[in-house]
Amino acid sequence: MPLIIGQINLPPYIRAMQMMTLANFYSRVLKRNYYLDIYIPDSGLDQAYFFLFNDGQILDDIRLLPVLQSWEERGIPVFAVGIHASDHRLQDYGVSGIPDYKQRGAQAGEYKHLIVAELLPYLKQVFRIMPEPDRSAIIGFSLGGLSALDIGWSHPEIFTQVGVFSGSFWWRSKAFSPTHPDAHRIMHERLSRSFYKPGMRFWFQTGTDDESSDRNNNGVIDSIDDTQDVIRVLESLGYENGKDIAYLEIAGGRHEPGTWADAFPQLIQWIINKTSYAK
Repeated sequence: MPLIIGQINLPPYIRAMQMMTLANFYSRVLKRNYYLDIYIPDSGLDQAYFFLFNDGQILDDIRLLPVLQSWEERGIPVFAVGIHASDHRLQDYGVSGIPDYKQRGAQAGEYKHLIVAELLPYLKQVFRIMPEPDRSAIIGFSLGGLSALDIGWSHPEIFTQVGVFSGSFWWRSKAFSPTHPDAHRIMHERLSRSFYKPGMRFWFQTGTDDESSDRNNNGVIDSIDDTQDVIRVLESLGYENGKDIAYLEIAGGRHEPGTWADAFPQLIQWIINKTSYAK
């Protein structure tokens, strides 16, 4: 059983929110420990939203605590858990069951099992949380965003809302070919072979300076192209852009926590207030 270690000394403006760490959450399926940050609202967990983050090691950088505290002060508690990326990040994150062409993401299925069959039962047992799907979100950044969409899409009975910052949707099953530059993107193919899942909502963020690559030479960087193509696939399944799907493109936004921190409050606003975005 993982040890809960120390309440961290927090700045005065976030004193009402407790943050605790689990330094040795052991996954039996992956056979290694994971480091967790757990954010516990002072007002209790009965009606709390539940947010689960990949790449939990950057949550200080995106200024999570002040955002959660501001919602707490408005009577909206959020219970949040950040899973720090392990040294095996390139194997943990990806699309379950389909490694990329370099065999990265080969343990994405096991990582999904860690969340669904190991971590969530532990949180329910220890913290007595019973999160409702429409108040639960899984969130990730870059490759962790790809993983978040994969896990959320696989388990709408747990997470109906998915947040992706600068998602690595270029992830492909075969090496790049200039004759078919957009072929073999794993997430696009997985979604296109699937079906509409009622109640799911999706929030995507990109930045115009996420990268400089433009593999199909259409004048749009790959990060934006790939994300917009994911949105088009979701629309083809029946999701409504502006209602079920939100897209935020930040002029000058970069593939880094500083940009994601600027965008993060908008994601939380969208989750909690069910904000609609214009197309």
